[in-house]
Amino acid sequence: MGKMLKKLTVPVLALGLMATQNPMIGMSTAKAETGGANDLVIDLNVPQVTREVKNNQIDLNALHVNSDGQFMQAFQNIKWSSSNKNVASVDENGEVTLTGHTGKTFIYVNDGSYSDRISIQYKGNQDQVLLQKEEGDRYDLIGNAIKHMTIEEKVGQMLMPDFRTWKGKNVTEMNPEIAQLVKDYHLGGVILFRENVVTTEQTARLIDSYQQAADKFSLVTAIDQEGGIVTRLQSGTDMPGNMALGATRSEEVTEKVGKAIGEELKALGINMDLAPDLDVNINPDNPVIGVRSFGGDPELVAKLGKAYIKGLQESGTAATGKHFPGHGDTAVDSHLGLPEVPYDLDRLKKIELYPFQQAMDAGIDAIMTAHVTFPKIDDSKAISKKDGTEISIPATLSHKVLTGLMRESMGFKGVIITDAMNMQAISDHFGPVDAAIRAVKAGTDIVLMPVGISEVANGLYNEVKSGDIPVERIEQSDERILTLKLQRGIVKPESDTSIESKVGNAIQVVGSEEHKQVEKEAASKSITLVKNNEVLPVNTAEGDKIAVVGYSGYYVDRLYSQVKKHHANTIFIDTSKPLTSQQMDQVKNAKYIILGTYTSSVSGRAPGSSQMLLANQLISQSGVPVIAVAIRNPYDIMSYPNVNAYLTQYGFSNASFEAAANTIFGQNNPVGKLPITIFNQTGDVLYGFGHGLSY
Repeated sequence: MGKMLKKLTVPVLALGLMATQNPMIGMSTAKAETGGANDLVIDLNVPQVTREVKNNQIDLNALHVNSDGQFMQAFQNIKWSSSNKNVASVDENGEVTLTGHTGKTFIYVNDGSYSDRISIQYKGNQDQVLLQKEEGDRYDLIGNAIKHMTIEEKVGQMLMPDFRTWKGKNVTEMNPEIAQLVKDYHLGGVILFRENVVTTEQTARLIDSYQQAADKFSLVTAIDQEGGIVTRLQSGTDMPGNMALGATRSEEVTEKVGKAIGEELKALGINMDLAPDLDVNINPDNPVIGVRSFGGDPELVAKLGKAYIKGLQESGTAATGKHFPGHGDTAVDSHLGLPEVPYDLDRLKKIELYPFQQAMDAGIDAIMTAHVTFPKIDDSKAISKKDGTEISIPATLSHKVLTGLMRESMGFKGVIITDAMNMQAISDHFGPVDAAIRAVKAGTDIVLMPVGISEVANGLYNEVKSGDIPVERIEQSDERILTLKLQRGIVKPESDTSIESKVGNAIQVVGSEEHKQVEKEAASKSITLVKNNEVLPVNTAEGDKIAVVGYSGYYVDRLYSQVKKHHANTIFIDTSKPLTSQQMDQVKNAKYIILGTYTSSVSGRAPGSSQMLLANQLISQSGVPVIAVAIRNPYDIMSYPNVNAYLTQYGFSNASFEAAANTIFGQNNPVGKLPITIFNQTGDVLYGFGHGLSY
């Protein structure tokens, strides 16, 4: 084999030949059983589909096209061949391997009745791969599919409900009622939650059942598997969240995390991750983003966001950047109310929009909108159905934000998906049907978690049939959704793999040792030592006592378990309040006190809150060096700045507690850097962005 080709995005050139101009392309004289198909097409010949050369390889899929516009992944009687194996070979599954030799080859696929080809050329002197697509009406699979859809089918592709529960019980297996809803409303997708994904086998079976229930086209099966505090899979690898990755400063680690998450989702049949969060968390009072963000610097968020997206999409899982145009500088939770970001476009371009623009330019599959108002972008108003007051239009429902800003100004061509439409910022003020109609008119492609499938679907049907929403507007979304499905292989197979085989593969992949090592590396590199008054690493003799103090409801029992692995003579005082005199007596003869604090809100870290009173009591009254571990938010030290040592781990997975304990005992040299700025109670900088100590 010649030299290894570098990984690159494949430039696509149209060949300019109609399929019928080549006698080997199209229908052959031999007839074979093709299951009712009337054509066979290589997916990469579809104009909207792009692909990358990775490790000298590129995957091609054969699609059978039916007379009703449906396309399916073809397996029956499929034979692949290369006209010049000196340039590239192709295996029985359509995986092309380039040899590194300069030249050109045609890759052919044939089923005995129909055939297709695509040209691949390697220019060795330029280290460049050129793909030349065939041209012709036969490749307009998406346009042809849409042409054959009813209005109901076209609208259905845009709906992504949740079936978290059914009649008060968690949905962990398919039931006939849900299957019928999938069929009746021609649903394009479904979102899953932690209640739905309990074990690996159960999850794989549930997802398979959803796909079996799907109509002509496969479902986009989505989930919020960000890592960290937003982790849905109960059997998956608990990857550290974005802010932990921000502390590592490592694109390599972040890409590995994204890829591992994507591999686990794909093995389960989940094909879209509603991640990563691309918000720039510059407001420490933010109640809903916080550690879900990579940090407070737009360059850092963009750099690591792109690495995460790359890993995720290389696994074959669709990535979704959120929450556009930016939820990082808000102090209201949009699950509960309607936050506002008051800045003009110049400021937004420098901070909030920057990571999104970078992700769009890098080819992210989808962007999720924010239920946040941006009055300098769209100052239009609506009358609240909740209380009759005049309110601003949130980004999710704004044509100026979704179409004007995202589509026209920023050039995004992928799928726009709303944040959950059942959140109070939307449902309280606009009502479920009106909100969905407004979102579609604004430019969204997927309405996520509509409240009342029947009501919302019928509301949209009526708008289209009356002409208030042009059918062309719906078809634009359908084209983007079907493009995503082709791009990520979300295509019904004409002969499916057995569910037992799918389950077996999922069990091998989900929570694998390889992924656990990625988790461990990310956690170890994220630990940030913020303060150390010559206390760390600890130096203990066998008889010395260590006291771990904190509330088990805030995961401090996990910290205790990890500390005890290092030092047997460790006690745990389970409390979220200042110690009693008896408890104080227990810690006064300890050599070290290790305090775990956990906050998620401004009130939680206020100096007068019980945890902070506990922290300052230990610091001022115990006479023992206090080592504090911020379990979630790095801002906790704002309320106990006089602590002897302070480190932060950004999340509560076991791997993060293990890494923190290893750091305390000197077995992990901390390399994490603060991805945000920590202020004191008067607003001055206590520890700046990028601060971090090592041993």
